[in-house]
Amino acid sequence: MNLSWIDISIVMLYLVLTLFLGFYLSKKASKNLESYFLGGNEIKWYYLGLSNASGMFDISGTMWTVTLTFVYGLKSAWIPWLWPVWNQIFVMVFLAIWMRRSNAMTGAEWITFRFGDGKGGRLAHIIVVVFAVVSVIGFIAYFVEGIGKFATTFLPWDLSADIIALHLTSEQSYALIIIGITTLYTLKGGMYSVVSTEVIQFLIMTVACVAVGIIAYNQVTPEQVAAATPEGWSNLMPEWNLSLDWSQTFPELNDKIVSDGYEMFGMLIMMMILKGVFASLAGPVPSYDMQRILSTRTPSEAAKMSGLTPLVLFIPRYLMIAGLAVLALVYLKPDLQAMGANMDFEMVLPMAIQNFVPIGVKGLLLAGLLAAFMGTFAAFVNAAPAYLVNDLYKKYINPEASNKKLIRYSYASSLALVIIGVSFGLFVTSLNSLTLWITSSLFGGYAAANVLKWIWWRFNGMGYFAGMLGGLLASLVVPPLARMAYPDIIDIYIFPVIFLISFLSCVLATMLTKPEDMSILKQFYKQTRPWGFWGPIRDEILKEDPGFQENKDFKRDAFNVAIGIIWQMSMIVIPLYLLTGNTRETIISIIIFVITSVILKKTWYNNLKNVD
Repeated sequence: MNLSWIDISIVMLYLVLTLFLGFYLSKKASKNLESYFLGGNEIKWYYLGLSNASGMFDISGTMWTVTLTFVYGLKSAWIPWLWPVWNQIFVMVFLAIWMRRSNAMTGAEWITFRFGDGKGGRLAHIIVVVFAVVSVIGFIAYFVEGIGKFATTFLPWDLSADIIALHLTSEQSYALIIIGITTLYTLKGGMYSVVSTEVIQFLIMTVACVAVGIIAYNQVTPEQVAAATPEGWSNLMPEWNLSLDWSQTFPELNDKIVSDGYEMFGMLIMMMILKGVFASLAGPVPSYDMQRILSTRTPSEAAKMSGLTPLVLFIPRYLMIAGLAVLALVYLKPDLQAMGANMDFEMVLPMAIQNFVPIGVKGLLLAGLLAAFMGTFAAFVNAAPAYLVNDLYKKYINPEASNKKLIRYSYASSLALVIIGVSFGLFVTSLNSLTLWITSSLFGGYAAANVLKWIWWRFNGMGYFAGMLGGLLASLVVPPLARMAYPDIIDIYIFPVIFLISFLSCVLATMLTKPEDMSILKQFYKQTRPWGFWGPIRDEILKEDPGFQENKDFKRDAFNVAIGIIWQMSMIVIPLYLLTGNTRETIISIIIFVITSVILKKTWYNNLKNVD
């Protein structure tokens, strides 16, 4: 890509600013572990919300969503329900409050709060630490390839080099430089540095997204979009069998729809809802999202932070996604078709920037995309060492370690995780695949055990350990067996089998072992106050404290989750309708957004004053 000196200067200025912030905040971060990993629980909730949104602005995910919008049109708004995109609504409505009440530093420390420090509690604790560390190593390995491809596509210099006995490609050299800069500011400034840089990154990305939206709005007419797309492309409503037919305009896309496995669209949405409810109830995985929740000052601020994240994230992000998709549909189809069998939809982004974005805005957009990579990477690198230092070293090896030593070990463990992840990503491609496979398997086994930990008093540490392990083994064994019988099956259809195996492992191990100590269960229930099946514990607490108020908010929380999902969906479709020229639908979506916002203000936000 040809860049002017103005664009290059903007990118360089951004890199210098992030490094400066990391070093400037290092003194504040190095007081103790709470300051380093949680910002001393002093950071305002709205900064944490912007930071969380920046961490979720994953550019690889954004490119995947651009491709979905290009191929599936308005129906692409449903496909992110796969993991599901609305898990943040469950967190905002009640899970953030429950989690923050623990006063824990990490997800593993939370597990000790829930199950105690006996044999079952320790096994549950260790499996969460393993989950967190392997996830981060897998993510870093995946990140190396992504950032290298991004940099060589957008930046004009060839940086291939021979260092000692190693030959580094240009992609690998770029990856090492960008990862080095990101690791340096994350290492020095801890949570303060990550949040400060991510707030700046989020502002840059928002400006860049709005700029792309304005360019697309001015360059593309509704008639051009209609001419470039098949019938039904602008229709949001799902159908049982997908009827999109690209034969007349872009025949290659019919093959993509078949290879994606999304033709039975109605069945897909039913499976997404089934998986989504359980995956969302499980709560955030032990990563940067959970760390943001535990960093807030109070439970009500944890809920506000989690509510701010979707509010600020989706409209700007989908302005960029919809803008790039319609520009590509109208102007870049010949270039994509010229690639023949090697058609790469990820090239939509660089091609659109090169052809449509003016000087100055191009530099800002590249800085924003770089920020999206760096923000997500920094969030992972800051979250993981807490599990090694706080949950392994401090808990099992040296409980009396000084703050200075713990911070020093945090630096070392961050560095070690980055080096291991980068090594997998650069030199051991088969191990890289293995790491990503293990990561996805761990996620597959996560749901059942983590739903039960909230809602069932009898569930114990041995049950949690068995459920996570059963889910992991099922995730490793079931998909290959399913693909032997049904070669084209997609992962979401395998989820119920894995969930059932994990669930049965949880229940069997729980019923075959003793309940957790009553004092641990009473402490957890009284402090966290979840709804669910806690009758025996509630009765014990009421004997000691007749004034104790149990949580009777299940119906209100369920109502707020349903309204919240509609609220979030309206923010996704407003930019899609606007930039595809559907004025009537845009206005209806804005009205739905306003109505759901008013309802949530009354039924959710106004009640937060009571949760502390």
